[in-house]
Amino acid sequence: MKKNSIFGLLLRTEWWVSGAIAVVIGIIAWALMPRQYALYGVFTGMPFMVVSLMVLWRKRGEPSSARVAEIMQAARAMSWKDFSVEIERALVRDGFEVTRIDQPHADFSITSSGRKALVSCKRWKAASNGIEPLRDLHNAVEAGGADYSFYITAGEFTPNAMQFAVAHKMRLVHGAGLAKLLREMTVAKSKA
Repeated sequence: MKKNSIFGLLLRTEWWVSGAIAVVIGIIAWALMPRQYALYGVFTGMPFMVVSLMVLWRKRGEPSSARVAEIMQAARAMSWKDFSVEIERALVRDGFEVTRIDQPHADFSITSSGRKALVSCKRWKAASNGIEPLRDLHNAVEAGGADYSFYITAGEFTPNAMQFAVAHKMRLVHGAGLAKLLREMTVAKSKA
């Protein structure tokens, strides 16, 4: 599907947008078509309803924006020891075999289905991550014979870092992705 086609655009919006379009098309078709064909007219909006269901399906299990903010705040407040324990627990829960490694540019070696990856997350508190830590992780992947890599942070990435990650097929885990990884983390509620 083309990225800028109507359905491509709708797949990147909220589910209710496609659903609303389907309903409007159905109502218009019901009103304008001869009564014996009106029921068929209602189904002309069905492709939009399918897109709406696809968007809902893709978003299942994603944390709400409030939960993302809650997890980001809790992650930034953690010590390295606590954060690394949460990351390790989440990776094991998601089916990875996790080994802590003592390298300057990678913190974990993970294995799944015979494929090995290196994970770097020691700079999880950095507000903005540039290209240098990604380059260091990429070099560690090449030297260590890993298949791919994950860079985990509670911060954001510079545009150059994002381009580097895409060019080297690095998986960047931050924001909603980090919240999804840490979805089972217990966050203490502050009492005001």
